Amino acid sequence: MNNELEQIVTEVNKVVKGKERVVRKVLAAVLAGGHVLLEDIPGVGKTTLAMALGKSMELAYKRMQFTPDVLPSDIVGFTMYNSKTQEFEYKPGAIFCNLFLADELNRTSSKTQSALLEVMEEAKVTVDGVSYALPKPFTVIATENPFGSSGTQMLPESQLDRFLICLNMGYPSHEAAVDILRGSAGLGLDQVQSVITTERLLELKRQAETLHVEDNILEYITNLTEETRRDPRIALGASPRGSIALLKMARAMALMRGGDYVIPEDVLGVINDVWRHRIHLNAKSRAEGMDVEQVILDITERIQAV
Repeated sequence: MNNELEQIVTEVNKVVKGKERVVRKVLAAVLAGGHVLLEDIPGVGKTTLAMALGKSMELAYKRMQFTPDVLPSDIVGFTMYNSKTQEFEYKPGAIFCNLFLADELNRTSSKTQSALLEVMEEAKVTVDGVSYALPKPFTVIATENPFGSSGTQMLPESQLDRFLICLNMGYPSHEAAVDILRGSAGLGLDQVQSVITTERLLELKRQAETLHVEDNILEYITNLTEETRRDPRIALGASPRGSIALLKMARAMALMRGGDYVIPEDVLGVINDVWRHRIHLNAKSRAEGMDVEQVILDITERIQAV
C-alpha cells in the first residue's frame, strides 16, 4: 500500500479501534473526490473517525449537529445589509471548509437537507444569485441514524445519490471493545498526528483521477450496471452516476494498494458500498426479506470480468 496512505490509516486507528476496513474506504472516497454517508446507531465512533481523518491530512473541518431547527442559511450563509457601507454583505455559512461533518443528517428538515445538494454536486454555494466556490479539497462526511430511530426521516433518493459510498460502522469486535474499556482507544484526537498536507492530498487526488483503466474494466463495470436494471428483484437499478462512482472508487482503491492500474478486485471490493444505497428492491423482494447486498453479490457472481 502507498506508505503515506498507510500512515493515515494508522493514525486514525489510534482513536478508532477495530474499524480499519471502514477507515480505508472513507479515505478512498476522499481520494476519489466523493462524499461519505456513515449509517449506524449513535456511539460507534462515526464522528471521531471523520475528525481524526481530517486532522491526519491537515484539513480544515467543521462539524454541524443537524436538528429540526437548523436552517439552510446556517449551512450556506446569508447576505445582510451593512448600514455603515450601505451595501449587502455575504456572511459565509459552516460549509466553508475542507471537511464538513454533517452529524445526524436525517434529523433535520427536508429543506435543510436539500441545501446540501448543490454544495455536494458542484462544490459551490449560491446565495441571492451569487455563487461562491468552496475550498479545495472539499468532502462531506454525513452520519445518519437508522430510519425508525426517534426524530429521524428517510433521506430522499436525490440526496442519497450524492454520496459516493454508504458505510456501516457496526459494533466493535470483542478485542476492540476491551481495548476501548482499557483506555487505549480513549487517547483523544490530540494523539492523531498530521501525515500529509492539503497540497499533497490534492496531488494524490489527481493521481487517482488519472489512474490507468483498461477497456475491459470499463466493459465490466458497464455489464454489472446493466444487470442491475435487468434483475427482476430490483425496482431501481444503478444509474450512470452510479457506474461513474464505482469507477472512481475502484481507481482510489487501486492507488491505495500501490497499483498503477485498476483490476477487477478493486471494483468488487467497493461495489456494495457504492451501490447499496442506490439500488432499490421491488415490493415482492422486500416482502420476502431479500437483502440489497445479497442481490449485488448474486449479480457479481453472474457477471464475470471480461
